[in-house]
Amino acid sequence: MGYILLLLATLSWSFVGMLVKAASTMVDSSVITFARFFFGIVFLGLFMLLKDGRIQLRTKLTWIWLGALGKSINYLFENLAISIGFAYGNILVPPIQTVTLLLISTLWFKEHISSRGWMAAGLCIMGVLFISWNGQPLDILWSGNGLTTLLFALSGIGAAIHVLSQKMLIKDMDTGNMNFSVFFWCSVLMAIPLPIQSEGFVGPITGSAWLALIGLGLITGLSFYWFAEAIRRVPFAMAVIVGNSMVLFTILWSFLFLEESITRYIIIGTIIFLAGLLLLNLPSGKPAAAKKKPIENAV
Repeated sequence: MGYILLLLATLSWSFVGMLVKAASTMVDSSVITFARFFFGIVFLGLFMLLKDGRIQLRTKLTWIWLGALGKSINYLFENLAISIGFAYGNILVPPIQTVTLLLISTLWFKEHISSRGWMAAGLCIMGVLFISWNGQPLDILWSGNGLTTLLFALSGIGAAIHVLSQKMLIKDMDTGNMNFSVFFWCSVLMAIPLPIQSEGFVGPITGSAWLALIGLGLITGLSFYWFAEAIRRVPFAMAVIVGNSMVLFTILWSFLFLEESITRYIIIGTIIFLAGLLLLNLPSGKPAAAKKKPIENAV
């Protein structure tokens, strides 16, 4: 069940690019960021009322604030970097997040990751980089005296802090109230700079753009609920690595719905990524009872 929930979350995240692209025809990135959190708590709140009949907004747990701060940093710095640089510069975010979380899973949670596991993770990250790079000039990442690179790096670390907060909070809170509390305070934090930062409506007001904003909120509200439930059931390091497979689905949707071309860089990157997943799931050759290497024995 844990891997099904993980797959649902990953599939949901793969639609984000198309929805952001549709919403950006009407509003700027800061409004999109706020809307993702705002509509997210609306949908998650409705889900919790139907499921449990109540909502608990928590404020006194440190990891609530760290999670809200991390996710806000993730979106804020990514949007800022894109606004002053190029959108494809965010190829740095998933690898930085993944490496940060793998180090945490090893050093903090003491989850054993073998040399084969690290090699598989490296191949997955390399595949993501190849796909996201797609042949674009790499020197643009270092433009502006490295400012955009630094902003994307901070964004990746912020995303890692949010995922870590989910790992810590599920010990003391149910998944629904945990995510509702974090995203509620994210929406408050992102609403504060809107009057100064946002340009508001930047294009024609359309129903498709509004549906895209609502869809982004639905994904925010439910996908992280599914992800938090998944990390209750699967090894933390495995959840981190599998989450990167959203890139593969994103490519498929772009090809099918946006008719974007699939270049040789995307093909190479996909092959490298799949090689990493295959290496990760090859039989270890040890008895089934041995569970000392959870990252290698994942189904």
